[in-house]
Amino acid sequence: MNEDYSGLCLDELPIVPLHDVALFPGTGIKLVEERPEAVTPLMKCFHGDSQAFVVKCDDLFEDASENAGDAGGEVLTFSEEDLDGLLSSLKDLVPEGVSQLDPGRLHGRVVPLGAVCTADHCLRIPGGGIVAMITCVCRATILEEREGEDCRMASVIPLSDEAVRVTPKIRALVAMAADLYRRYAQLTGGPTAPAEPLERSGYAGDVGGMADAVAQNMSLRADQKQLLLELLDPVKRLETVVGMLRAAVEVMDVERDIGRKVDESMARTHREQILREHLRVLQSELGEDDFSEIEEYKKKILELNLSGEITEKLLKENDRLSKQPMVSAEASVIRAYLDAVLELPWNTSTEERHDIAEARRILDRDHFGLEKVKDRVIESLAVRCVAPGQKGGIICLVGPPGVGKTSIAISIAAAMNRKLARMSLGGVHDEADIRGHRKTYIGSMPGRIMTAMTQAGTNNPLMVLDEIDKLGRDYKGDPASALLEALDPEQNHDFRDHFLEVPFDLSNTMFIATANTVDTIPRPLLDRMEVIELTSYTDEEKLQIAKKHLIPKQRKKHGLTSRSLRVADNAIRELISGYTRESGVRQLERELARLCRKADLVIASGEGEGLSVTVSNLEALLGPRKFKPERQALHDRVGVINGLAWTEVGGEILEVECACLDGAGKIELTGNLGDVMKESARAAVSCVRARCDKLGIDPEFYKNRDIHIHFPEGAVPKDGPSAGIAIACALISALTGAPARREAAMTGEITITGRVLPIGGLREKTMAALRGGIKTVIIPEENLPDLEEIDQTVRRALTFVPASRLDDVLDTALILPGIAAPKRAQRRPASPGRTEARQ
Repeated sequence: MNEDYSGLCLDELPIVPLHDVALFPGTGIKLVEERPEAVTPLMKCFHGDSQAFVVKCDDLFEDASENAGDAGGEVLTFSEEDLDGLLSSLKDLVPEGVSQLDPGRLHGRVVPLGAVCTADHCLRIPGGGIVAMITCVCRATILEEREGEDCRMASVIPLSDEAVRVTPKIRALVAMAADLYRRYAQLTGGPTAPAEPLERSGYAGDVGGMADAVAQNMSLRADQKQLLLELLDPVKRLETVVGMLRAAVEVMDVERDIGRKVDESMARTHREQILREHLRVLQSELGEDDFSEIEEYKKKILELNLSGEITEKLLKENDRLSKQPMVSAEASVIRAYLDAVLELPWNTSTEERHDIAEARRILDRDHFGLEKVKDRVIESLAVRCVAPGQKGGIICLVGPPGVGKTSIAISIAAAMNRKLARMSLGGVHDEADIRGHRKTYIGSMPGRIMTAMTQAGTNNPLMVLDEIDKLGRDYKGDPASALLEALDPEQNHDFRDHFLEVPFDLSNTMFIATANTVDTIPRPLLDRMEVIELTSYTDEEKLQIAKKHLIPKQRKKHGLTSRSLRVADNAIRELISGYTRESGVRQLERELARLCRKADLVIASGEGEGLSVTVSNLEALLGPRKFKPERQALHDRVGVINGLAWTEVGGEILEVECACLDGAGKIELTGNLGDVMKESARAAVSCVRARCDKLGIDPEFYKNRDIHIHFPEGAVPKDGPSAGIAIACALISALTGAPARREAAMTGEITITGRVLPIGGLREKTMAALRGGIKTVIIPEENLPDLEEIDQTVRRALTFVPASRLDDVLDTALILPGIAAPKRAQRRPASPGRTEARQ
């Protein structure tokens, strides 16, 4: 409990200015001072006077209010503005006879409150300094100051705390302060005695004394302690101390948790290091230490006998590995890198087969047709027989789904005795998938090309780049651009993967890419490849494929023999025409698999020993036909022309209907047409208008007649210019009333001057004409060379009439009575069979 000095005025007290020190009543400290302005008054107090006025006097006075937020309390400031308030608060403490009160000023400056202290011990130390034990008696403020003989003297007014009435709130506040300080003392390892007596109910009323005792024993800055010294309200002072205690305890709790985790981590690491050293000693005794691993890597690197750049790079990485702790993350990265590089087939290659006859036999055994591809492979083998140093080429097989692009690539690998490495590129949109990731990234790995080389185990495999037309592109890069280096024969001898960082020779690798279309392949990438188109199969080819490949494959897959499942040729033809509509044979294979399952069901249920499939029971086994046959019209019709169209699943007969109605010259185009086909229709109308006189058509028809051109199956999108001559013939038929020949079909682009331009997809279109019962096909004259690509069965069954102008088409397509037909040259066969040509 502090002694009550209220109402007293203490005169002639030496002033002891201290730096960064604040004292609380009832506490004492050991003070070491060397400044004369502090040493002199302390010695005067010790030898003569029993008391001195100690005040915190430095440049921090003016910063006290700024640090109040850090301390968590409120500051009593003694600025000029607040001086009147301070005077009024101290008015009751002024003793009688004192008429002038000028507190808080030292050398003309506003200073904080100080303390009246006694000096119990003073000891001189070398250098002129002293060590003093001082005890704080009470708070005080300056009334006046003056110069003394050897130091400045002051008259001060002591300030004592008012008694606080003990209430439940005060008891709770005291208990909270005691509990927090006990927690604080446990965390800091400091003394707990100052808070223990104050916890008892007998001291609950000395709230200010408890706040002072706790504040003196806390690790606070001097300015924070000065703030507490200036708080004259004991309850408010204790609340501020509680706030400081709570903040300090929270900080120390976090620091303790962090320190405990750091200690645990260091202890675990230290334990692992000790165990690792023991393990290393044991491995060294057994000859299995990490040094042997480093030497093993070095031995493998040197045995590869690689170029100087690669060897130097790998030895450098191996040296880095030797300097790393074997349990570190960096060591794992280096080890993964060395393993990836050393697993590559740097010097491993397979001996290529140069037996052309054997290669041809393997290709013919695995695939029916595809003569272009087979010839290209045989030519490559022939070149290698003559020039063994020839590098691998890049072939791109383009065709509709299911025609055997991937399977022929696998057969090529077997025919050339090369290892097969297949890489699917569908949906790849990250450049790093092709060239790899930098090994600095977590989880990095080589790109797909290097991974495929490792899986192949040889440096001259046949690498299949499947679905190259379906490469994506986004913010992560363009994988198609990453393939440019790999597919360029002039650059791929020095291909660098981002993960490996060393060059690898890809020039001995033969690349075969597959695609459904070349439209989505970037032009620079397409320029590096030799494109071979695989067209759709004819019905006869599908029949042979089913007999030689699909049926034996499905029999074996379903555990059947040739006796337990027999499929007649006419049943296969019916299956092709009535249950499948595709360019390839995938759907045909599924239907054959259904027949095999039916045979298994017959055998498993004991109904028979097998199944024989004919046309008569095919519908009972597979259900009704999915596709109705294209029936030819029973008679010649006016305004209806048979056109030919190409689709992804093969060719189709596309009828063109035209009707001329009384009107105002409106042209209506229906049938879900694209922009190109609409332009082709307008060009056909202009071409007919230019020939009105010759054809006997009203020259004003485009003014007084409405023309409606329609393509049936309006739900199916249609586009392209190859229906131009069909539209023109349908319009002429509708305007003249001349019927169109029902057994004739045509394809060709038309210009407004009547020229017939070449088209594509002739092979598929002629197959559609054959299926639809067409006898005569009109084609552009410039497409005559394409007849060599058409199947012999189709060429024998159809008559081809070439045309260079619209006038050449009308004689064959329409029946025009009374109109002179154009002069015709003598017909001659343009190719074997019934093909006719017009000069």
